[in-house]
Amino acid sequence: MSAPTSPADLHCHGLRLLLDKDIAAWVALWAEDGLMEFPFAPEGWPKRLEGRDAVAAYMSRYPDHIDLHDFPELRIHLTAEPETVVAEMRGVGRLVESGSPFDMTYIAVVTARDGLISSYRDYWNPLAVLETGADFTGSSR
Repeated sequence: MSAPTSPADLHCHGLRLLLDKDIAAWVALWAEDGLMEFPFAPEGWPKRLEGRDAVAAYMSRYPDHIDLHDFPELRIHLTAEPETVVAEMRGVGRLVESGSPFDMTYIAVVTARDGLISSYRDYWNPLAVLETGADFTGSSR
């Protein structure tokens, strides 16, 4: 199977890697200068990550804190810009520290360039990080 190159295929492949807890492979889907943004990030959490290395550092401890099981209700919307898709989805699983259920709704705007993620705007609910064990970023909040 060849590597996914369309934004929709790239995003879906990335979700599978997150479920497999293969963060290194997920990060490898990113362009060297890729940009990840969190418009609704609460104080103390990053709002913007510039470059693959910053994305890798941010995500490195994710599986130690959030055990994802599925992304049900995934809907991919094509846009007028062929390199950009909008994804609606839920991420469900459990918080590792507390064992509590994890259920987050996301909207992501994903742009690909040359078969790699060049931009990812992640609109998620900032109230969910108030849950004990949800903070995988080492934030100072």
